[in-house]
Amino acid sequence: MKDLKGKVAVITGGAEGIGKAIARKAAAEGMKLVLADIDGSKLDATLSEFAAQGVEAIGLKTDVSKQEQVEALADLAFERFGNVHLLCNNAGVACARPVWEVSQADWDWVMGVNLYGVTHALRAFIPRMMAKGEEGHIVNTASVAGLLSQPGLATYNASKHAVVTISEGLHHDLALRQSKIKVSVLCPAWVKTRIAESERNRTQGSKTDPTKLDPVTAQIGMAVINAVQHGIAPEQVADDVFAAVEAERFYILTHPQIKPAIQARMEDILNERSPTFIPTK
Repeated sequence: MKDLKGKVAVITGGAEGIGKAIARKAAAEGMKLVLADIDGSKLDATLSEFAAQGVEAIGLKTDVSKQEQVEALADLAFERFGNVHLLCNNAGVACARPVWEVSQADWDWVMGVNLYGVTHALRAFIPRMMAKGEEGHIVNTASVAGLLSQPGLATYNASKHAVVTISEGLHHDLALRQSKIKVSVLCPAWVKTRIAESERNRTQGSKTDPTKLDPVTAQIGMAVINAVQHGIAPEQVADDVFAAVEAERFYILTHPQIKPAIQARMEDILNERSPTFIPTK
């Protein structure tokens, strides 16, 4: 999809981080915006910022883990603009702990946002997009955690692996129907966002008490925080996303240096050997 001017972009998690960077890039391309975020105050501030720039943007405070709220977002987008051309399922959260310490509430929260946030949107938007018969593109935000399996991140790994395979299957489903809608899966490594502070918006279960983490989990958590702080800018990710949309490229790998680790995992599988631990940097 090359001509974006006047077309409509829907972005979840659109009030900060990667989502906001994608929104800014979309606005620069002349697109109309429909933004969703669970943080209502940040969403309002973001919409005000776009309004001051003359960008046509609307938004809805949305918990993407709730199907009815995602459907309300779709209703808003189609009622206001008539169609959606770019759907970015970007909202995401994370928590760090070994799998045997992950509570059901932890699973419900992370899978609710990272996995069901995507599947709710695919149900709510794709049938209406297909019915319009126009060009479109869906970008599902996964992570390198959808291609690798790092310790201490069981819920995050599982949710992002699910997003990758759902996106792959979606690509085939649409292609077999000769749909004009294309798909990309975004798999960044470390980006300067607030993903390490996800529990600020936690909706299910109790927040993690850092003083009760075992030494290994605490070390993993600090490594994640440090890696995020030294990550690439969200704007670089947004540039990669739009380059992929224009080129109709499925996999978006923002960190080429991670490819050897992905290759090692593939070779572990093909050679039926134990997983190789390669710390991501």
